[in-house]
Amino acid sequence: FWKFIELLPLSSPESIVSLGEPYTPTLQLSNDLGTTFKNVYVKDDGRLPTGTFKARGMAVAVSRLKELGVKRVAIPSAGNAAAALAAYGARAGMEVYAFMPRDVPESNLKECVFMGAKVYLVDGLIDDAARIVKKLQRKYGWFDTSTNKQPYRFEGYKAMAFELAEQFDWDLPDVILFPTGGGEGIIGLWKGLKDLTELGWTEEIPRLIVVQSSGCAPLVEAYNKNETEVKEAWKNAETIADGLRVPHPYASYLILRAIRETEGMAVAVDDREIISSMKAFFKMGIYACPEAASTLAALKKFERESTIDPDEKILLYLTGNATKYFDVMEIKRDEIPVLNRDADSLP
Repeated sequence: FWKFIELLPLSSPESIVSLGEPYTPTLQLSNDLGTTFKNVYVKDDGRLPTGTFKARGMAVAVSRLKELGVKRVAIPSAGNAAAALAAYGARAGMEVYAFMPRDVPESNLKECVFMGAKVYLVDGLIDDAARIVKKLQRKYGWFDTSTNKQPYRFEGYKAMAFELAEQFDWDLPDVILFPTGGGEGIIGLWKGLKDLTELGWTEEIPRLIVVQSSGCAPLVEAYNKNETEVKEAWKNAETIADGLRVPHPYASYLILRAIRETEGMAVAVDDREIISSMKAFFKMGIYACPEAASTLAALKKFERESTIDPDEKILLYLTGNATKYFDVMEIKRDEIPVLNRDADSLP
């Protein structure tokens, strides 16, 4: 996505810290869904380095911080943002501090440790980790790369809009469903879409739909109450989609503004629906993580409620790869047939 460097906050191409970021594919699902929707697409950011869309924000942020001479960075994370920062930080020769909830998925923990980050587990949620990063910032002299607390990660996510516009021949989808926890992705996408219209490259901005888990849905609650921001942290936040478990997203006012300015909405789906949608994606050959699968669950909900016109062009944004999350789906190993090594027929 570095072909758009003129629209990114870098002084020189020589500043780029890259791990080989590709354009991620956009696929049409056609009749695979078994729904009344006729024009459904997915954009699969699970193909990016470290397996999630977080690579976009961190690639640009680390590149810009390198220009500014930053040597030490810190992040509170549910897992994937820390992994992306650890990877790009290692590439740039930076010292990375990662603070994650104690129950972070082991795959994310291993990523950060093996890539050389200084990892600390926090007995709490991501909000608690964020408070520690802020509290110790002056003492340890790191740059806080927290979600929504600096501009550079947003700038990386703009490339989502640029890629989509090019892949759809500059005729963007009518609706984009985007899984949202902290919200930097949806804000960056919205910013990129606004850039496209200001440049005159596209005419309309798609309706942006935020998808959350019913186990942690502060943005949905604020949207339904017609509030301009999330006023209180979601209590007892719990969901298998760790990236959506953000009880009090910072800069929630920007997320809600993006929804309303694009005439979008916010919707919550439960973990059972998320797992079912992961399995549905697998049957299409698509490796969607729980957060990404929430978009399909939301689409099915919209079909039941007749919320979206079935003739509209709809994009499900898949923010990550499922390979880190196989443990959320159970399998009964003893029910799978075992063959003798000289078997000549199947049971």
